[in-house]
Amino acid sequence: MDHRPQTQKQKPPSTVHRPSSATGFARAVFAITWKDLAAELRSRELLSAMLVFALLVIIIFNFAIELEPKLRPVITPGVLWVTFVFAGTLGLNRSMAIEKDRGCLDGLLLAPVDRSAIFFGKMIGNLIFMFVVEMIILPVYSVLYNLNLFIPGLLLVILLGSVGYVAVGTLLSSMAVQTRTRDMLLPILLFPVIVPVLLAAVKASGGFLQGLELTEIIPWLNLLAVYDVIFLAVAYMVFDYVVEE
Repeated sequence: MDHRPQTQKQKPPSTVHRPSSATGFARAVFAITWKDLAAELRSRELLSAMLVFALLVIIIFNFAIELEPKLRPVITPGVLWVTFVFAGTLGLNRSMAIEKDRGCLDGLLLAPVDRSAIFFGKMIGNLIFMFVVEMIILPVYSVLYNLNLFIPGLLLVILLGSVGYVAVGTLLSSMAVQTRTRDMLLPILLFPVIVPVLLAAVKASGGFLQGLELTEIIPWLNLLAVYDVIFLAVAYMVFDYVVEE
């Protein structure tokens, strides 16, 4: 009879552990993201390279292709996504290379946190850098080509496309950074995998710029959303094995 109250008191701890683990995971993701943002604010190495590259591409296209007003909504999606992808690839490569060269990647892997928290922290940081570049490129492109790009539907496409691109890019850059030819290997691995997201993003962007009916654009938006969900799940499951190798 004396031992029954003690056995009843030992049951609740299992219910308390879950919120703490979820909170710890969120804190780890936030800490890794904040580390990347703070390091970039001090050095301004990554964003400056991405912005200069993206602006050069936009300016070169502006002088190389003299578009009539009727053709601009047709050509603009391809130009925009080429700029985003090339600038984003440069940023993804440098983001992981900096971690590797400074020895921070090994420190992150030794930290007592879930490896997937490292992936989501790096991915969110890369996504923020990508959004900053895109929000600067859009008004510059609008001024150069006299075309309004601040359309809610187009902004939604850029959001979905960027999430899918950065999710795959973060996973593959963590794989390529372990090799000597990481600068060449990442584009070779990344570009074939992101063909579905690029195709869907270009088609959906063109649909909004050309004023097509929503029924013609929704299938491409659905493809973007499905792509994002699938590759976020795949990256979550395989990131631990990728960094171990």
